[in-house]
Amino acid sequence: MAGGLVIRFHVVTLFPEMFAAVTHSGISGRALETGLWSLGLWNPRDFTKDNYRTVDDRPYGGGPGMLMLAEPLEKALDAAREAGGGRVIYLSPQGKRLDHEKVMELAGREAVTLLCGRYEGVDERLIRRRVDEELSIGDYVLSGGEIAAMATIDAVVRQIPGALGGEQSAIEESFVQGLLDCPQYTRPEIWPEGAGEKVTAQVPSVLMSGHHENIRRWRLKQALGRTWQRRPDLLAARKLSEDERTLLEEFQRESGES
Repeated sequence: MAGGLVIRFHVVTLFPEMFAAVTHSGISGRALETGLWSLGLWNPRDFTKDNYRTVDDRPYGGGPGMLMLAEPLEKALDAAREAGGGRVIYLSPQGKRLDHEKVMELAGREAVTLLCGRYEGVDERLIRRRVDEELSIGDYVLSGGEIAAMATIDAVVRQIPGALGGEQSAIEESFVQGLLDCPQYTRPEIWPEGAGEKVTAQVPSVLMSGHHENIRRWRLKQALGRTWQRRPDLLAARKLSEDERTLLEEFQRESGES
């Protein structure tokens, strides 16, 4: 077991069973088993007063759908806070976009509470009264905040020392250096055999050369080029070194897209 929990997540959700995806599988599941993080799940239905365990009602002013009631959510947040819940984040398409910088900030916290909305959202008074910030994982609408919360947890847990089994893995991932990752290859050397001209069937020879500096430069060049092709906004925000500018120019000439 780890010497101490790195981060405590608390999630307010109507569907706590969904979070088995991060507690029972993959990197996050293994990290949970070894004590690198913890998860508390708080269902607003457990904090209702009526026999129907009502957590939603029609919005004032009319309109489609239902809104989540403020009171059960606040009581669930109170329970999470008493358990050391930390900063309250509401997963919402109206929030600031979750990016690597924000993930790293969250990874440095001792505790975070994630509030998952459902239906048409949450009573605005609850947001103003109890939410510290809103986060979005993209410009689209999901059925609820659970998937966004799991994505946030997974991204943060990956940054906990020891979660990936090798610290270099986290350092070399996409976005860590402000670039997309370079192309990656594994065995066999040629796949598929007899591939046509439009298919790159052979692993680039530099990756099998054993020359670490040449491999490093190839990977950096490919990362720069891929970012330039697919996410120029990331490249525009990055101050390139002289070596990086040279490698990017090489990539552009070789690709014929300069």
